[in-house]
Amino acid sequence: MAFELGSPDQTFAQVVHGRRSIRGYLDKPVPQELIAEVLAMAMRSPTSYNTQPWYFHVISGEPLDRIRKGNTERILAGEPDSREFRSGAPYAGVHRERQIEVAKQLFAEMGIEREDKAGRQDWVLRGFRQFDAPVCVIITYDRELAENDDTAFDCGAAATALVNAAWSKGLGCVINSQGIMQSPVVREHAQIPDDQVIMKSIALGWPDPDFPANQVYTHRKPQADTVRFVGFE
Repeated sequence: MAFELGSPDQTFAQVVHGRRSIRGYLDKPVPQELIAEVLAMAMRSPTSYNTQPWYFHVISGEPLDRIRKGNTERILAGEPDSREFRSGAPYAGVHRERQIEVAKQLFAEMGIEREDKAGRQDWVLRGFRQFDAPVCVIITYDRELAENDDTAFDCGAAATALVNAAWSKGLGCVINSQGIMQSPVVREHAQIPDDQVIMKSIALGWPDPDFPANQVYTHRKPQADTVRFVGFE
């Protein structure tokens, strides 16, 4: 599917089918008013009993640069993953196959060969730098809700709504975990209160249409393998 930027006159179906994860951004600031408009749409996501458990920490400029620097330094120094939101066991089976497939697509578009260790490391570090996006949105929730699965479900729904809302305004995003794997760095420079759990990060900015990885458009498994209709004639 050819790369086409989002535009304000898109239908909902065009947003959903056209959106893709953006990993390369223009060096162009995003107005705070536009981000607030996107967040207002994301916060219309449904939640369990209208609990609205989320917080959005929107970071740019010097604080984001400090997070990028701290993340990269700690990773290169061999600091272990300190993400706060549980990740579970590594993917296996068909789920691992899908993970590998998108990695192959990205490396192919970027021209990174299998034996190119330096290129692969640079790509990994790009994730820890929030893909050099001008904005990073950190999603957190109250620590008292940490054992409630509805909370993670609700925050995930808001994240999906956020990236779709951003696309409808011509912005691109990629939801990621690399940016919050060194949580002490994020907590310090984003000034996140201790009573909140850091869940996910979202890189956000104006998509660079010439960035190779932005051409990747992932396919979805067919409905025949996924959907069951029960009780229909």
